Amino acid sequence: MIYHHEITDDVLLVSVNGDLLGLPEDQKLLHLAESQMLENNITRCAIDISNAHYINSTGLTILIRILTLYRNAGGEVVLINPSPSVSKVLVITKLNAIFQVLKNKEEALNALSTKQLASV
Repeated sequence: MIYHHEITDDVLLVSVNGDLLGLPEDQKLLHLAESQMLENNITRCAIDISNAHYINSTGLTILIRILTLYRNAGGEVVLINPSPSVSKVLVITKLNAIFQVLKNKEEALNALSTKQLASV
């Protein structure tokens, strides 16, 4: 898995390319989320998983750990446009009820805006 990130409007935007399997390079995603929160006080994150075609239980654990970390800090994590196979896994595991799943980056930024987040 390869990921790219940027910060827009105090939101960490991460784009994942490749399978999310919990391999050592995948753990860097968790480290990125932790470091952005601690170093830059970022508590909102959008993860674009449209190019992640497969996710296993360890990959799901990484997403859950990021979600837990940010929610414990008063923030939120949303997922952007999961591929059909990843969507199926989210439904089977019922994580689609835990994560807000949005269509694109613009929807994610809107959902994570301070005004929207305050009402969650």
